[in-house]
Amino acid sequence: MSPRRQIIHIDMDCFYAAIEVRDRPELRREPVAVGGHSNRRGVLTTCNYEARAFGCHSAMPTFQALQRCPHLVVLPVRFDVYRNESRRIRRIFRDYTELIEPLSLDEAYLDVSHHTRPAASIAQEIRSRIRQTTGLNASAGIAPNKMLAKIASDWRKPNGQYEVKSSDIGSFMQSLPVSKIWGVGKKAVARLAEHDLHTCGDLQKQSRLELQQLFGKFGSELYELCRGIDHREVVSNRIRKSMSCERTYSKDLDSLEDRQQHAADIFQELSHDLARFKSDRPISKLFVKCKYSDFTRSSIERSGLPFQLSSFQDLLDESYERRSDPIRLLGLGVRFLDPEAQMRATQQLEFDLG
Repeated sequence: MSPRRQIIHIDMDCFYAAIEVRDRPELRREPVAVGGHSNRRGVLTTCNYEARAFGCHSAMPTFQALQRCPHLVVLPVRFDVYRNESRRIRRIFRDYTELIEPLSLDEAYLDVSHHTRPAASIAQEIRSRIRQTTGLNASAGIAPNKMLAKIASDWRKPNGQYEVKSSDIGSFMQSLPVSKIWGVGKKAVARLAEHDLHTCGDLQKQSRLELQQLFGKFGSELYELCRGIDHREVVSNRIRKSMSCERTYSKDLDSLEDRQQHAADIFQELSHDLARFKSDRPISKLFVKCKYSDFTRSSIERSGLPFQLSSFQDLLDESYERRSDPIRLLGLGVRFLDPEAQMRATQQLEFDLG
């Protein structure tokens, strides 16, 4: 890891909810959420800090959020507006670097290693310009690598920034909870806790071999990550390989009929997103994804199927035959033909015809 690397992670504060409050000034200082309707199947997409003070959070069923905060203002999602604001923000990024890796509409990595200016100064200027241009607040993390930059961006939220310098990585990592490590989710945290491993300092006491014996291949990654070592590059212009839409339900879907009914709504959303994507890349496969009530996942995909609702319904039939347990998440998606594979196919066709 070169100490000259300067990575900035920009993370917008409560992006969707912040846009709604900006556009509706009367909602300032009110608890606001964006997401599903106030029925038992609606789910919050995000909420502002006023709502979080009542214990509301993203992915929470709307009815539960309203129980915790009866005066919560729940607004419908306006993706077109959010995408437009995201494009405005990325235009600001491009004034500083071409090495931009978006993670979602509201966050991105920027590699500014080529600048002679300190990255912290650049991050401050970017945040100020975002505020002036959009009226929205952004937080930033600055570090020599992506993992540390992302952790740091959460350190001074909202509307703040934090820098982890190369010389401070050792002390910064010692007391850091293992949950902050890239790739460590709730199940991994629980498994680490079984071995009395709670902080990165705890992990650093283990040898690489010991971690490999406990966690397999990921154990070797943990050995480096707990020391703040992350070699991943900021990847710009990433070729999109797939597109999907999914929904999580507060009440499990028990029957095949329930899945088919909700699949129709998800298909409409996916069709809309594909139309906006405006890509001429052919679809190579369709897939459906299910998460069951025990949080296990399964997916099934097929090539050669036309992009239409009946194709996804056929896949759902097959998925249900394999496992009919209730599901809490349903997703539909497509995979695009790899550009190189498409080129090889074209060349082969030209060869055959020639």
